Amino acid sequence: MNGMACKNPAMVQASDFAFSGLHIPGNTSNSVGSRVTPVAVTQIPGLNTLGISMVRIDYAPWGINSLHTHPRATEILTVIEGSLEVGFVTSNPENRHITKILKKGDVFVFPVGLIHYQRNIGYGNVVAIAALSSQNPGVITIANTVFGSKPDINTDLLAKAFQVDKSVVWQLQTKF
Repeated sequence: MNGMACKNPAMVQASDFAFSGLHIPGNTSNSVGSRVTPVAVTQIPGLNTLGISMVRIDYAPWGINSLHTHPRATEILTVIEGSLEVGFVTSNPENRHITKILKKGDVFVFPVGLIHYQRNIGYGNVVAIAALSSQNPGVITIANTVFGSKPDINTDLLAKAFQVDKSVVWQLQTKF
């Protein structure tokens, strides 16, 4: 169903249904200022075929969880500490940007497959917990995928698609 083999029921242990570590802040010392700690079927084999997973997301001040999508899951996010700007873009032809500022205790839903993001809008750290409707939701980070593919997507194609000069595409491809 998801590429993960089911474990022989006679071999199942309590550790197949447990994960420790969501209380530990993720290291946000990176180019985007955030860290996602996943708890999916890879971390908890007992989630296999159950259709659910979760993540902890830590954000440094002004850190972002870049534009991305989950091809196999809807996401519901709860802010545990701090404030986040969140948003998603609806599909063609409207491409509406739906956005909201969330505070501690607020919840927001990102529909399956839609491009979405989060951004810390403050000077303190932010912590959020999100649940996803798949044990293997997948993630496609838009910039990394488009500008960091190997081999590169044709520069002429990207320049035309984004309506920019080829030099802009080359510059972006060197960053990813």
